[in-house]
Parts: sequence; C-alpha cells; structure tokens
Amino acid sequence: MAELQEKRLFLLDMDGTIYLSDTLFDKVPEFLDYVKAIGGRYLFLTNNSSRGVEGYIDRMARLGIATTREDFLTSVDATIGYLKSELPGKKCYVFGTRSFYDQLEAAGISVTTQREDDVDVLLCGFDTELTFQKLEDACILLQRGVDFVATNPDWVCPTWYGSVPDCGSVCEMLFRATGRRPKVIGKPQPEMVYLALQRTGFAPEQAVMVGDRLYTDIASGVNAGIDTVFVLSGEGVVADIETYNIHPTWVMDHIRDLYRSIKE
Repeated sequence: MAELQEKRLFLLDMDGTIYLSDTLFDKVPEFLDYVKAIGGRYLFLTNNSSRGVEGYIDRMARLGIATTREDFLTSVDATIGYLKSELPGKKCYVFGTRSFYDQLEAAGISVTTQREDDVDVLLCGFDTELTFQKLEDACILLQRGVDFVATNPDWVCPTWYGSVPDCGSVCEMLFRATGRRPKVIGKPQPEMVYLALQRTGFAPEQAVMVGDRLYTDIASGVNAGIDTVFVLSGEGVVADIETYNIHPTWVMDHIRDLYRSIKE
C-alpha cells in the first residue's frame, strides 16, 4: 500500500461510500482529519442532482462533519459547465427536483417545467419528485427531437432500506419508449476529476477516486487516468469487476480500511 500512502487528493463519493442514509460510516471523521494533517485535500464528488450543495453541507453537519461549498463537486456543476460551453442560451425542460431547477436558474441557464414549443433540451436528473406528467412531457419532447442531456447514469440510489431508481433507470425507461439516449455528463465521464485536479492543483498521480460503484465512480477515475479504490459498503460487489470489465487499483470492504492503509 506504499503508493496509497503517497496520495494527497482524495475524491470521495458520498452515498454508499462515507455514509448510507443518515448513518456515517466508521472512521470517516478520523480519515478526513488525517488527510488534512498530512497536507492533503478531499473533495466530495456526487452524481446526485436532487439537492444543492447547501443540502449536503447541512446533511454533513447533522452527521458531525463540518464542510464548506469548496469541499464539493456535483454533477450539476459539471452539467452547468457543459450547457454553457456546448448549448449556450438553449432553453431546458428540467426533469428533476425543484432544487435542481433552482441551481440551474441561479447559474443563468434558461429553464422551464412546462412543455413549451421553444424548449431545446430535455435535462434529466435524479428526480425524487417524479410524476407521470414529467414522463409524458419527456417522451413528447424527445420525439420532437430536442437535445437529451442527463446529469448521471446511476441505475439506483442507495437508501437505508435498499435502493430506489436513479437517473439512469429513468433514462433507460425513456429510451425504451422513444429510442433516444442522453448525453451523460457526470461520472463515469472524466470531467469532474479534471475539474477537481484543476481546482486543487494536485497532479494526477497524487489523486485517488474512492467510490462504491464501478460503472460510475471507479470508471470516472479510470477514464481520467488516476488510481481508484472500490469500496464494498454500498451498491457494488466484487463480481461487478468481471461484469463491467472495470478494474480498480484497490478493492476494500470499507473506508475504514482505506484509513488504516494510508496510516500504515
């Protein structure tokens, strides 16, 4: 684990990696404190677009972890960047939560929740406020030929009782209905990792991605050319390595094991 001890930038998934629902995993506070003590930095990277960063700051505080806006990178951050660079000025139908809508609007994106004639883009996120009306609107817009953008491809979001359908599952349903697939922005694409390196100034060899999903978290690190730690505390299982043919640098049961490894 000598190479792991040399890491200084830890890119951390949240759901299933450092907590599950309202339960913080063992040794997370100690791990975060140790990263700072060795002159390192951690960033929380999440594909979950259903809430703003303020919601994560509040949630972390309830779990006993003090954070600031600068500690987070979200798929919404990456999506806003994509819309501004690739689809500037386009009007987006927001298929997601009110928080998602508000974040986009605050960033200057033209947004609506109505199936209007001048809609250019169907923008799909993890929607905990899903209705059949949104599904119908999405099908009509896709068959009209609007651009299709999704914040993330995650099939499920883990909860204390199991899992619920995430953005990827809804996009698959829309594909079955319309034959259209989205441009995916968040993990497993490498852009969030590149943005993290840019913001912090660390070199790729100093960085490691830590997550519980091979097809998003670990794939994002692999696609960006950095090392990865696959933890088995959330959605993923060891058999996924063969299923997805994605190979993490290290496999560990829990972030507790990562903490012990970097301290050794």
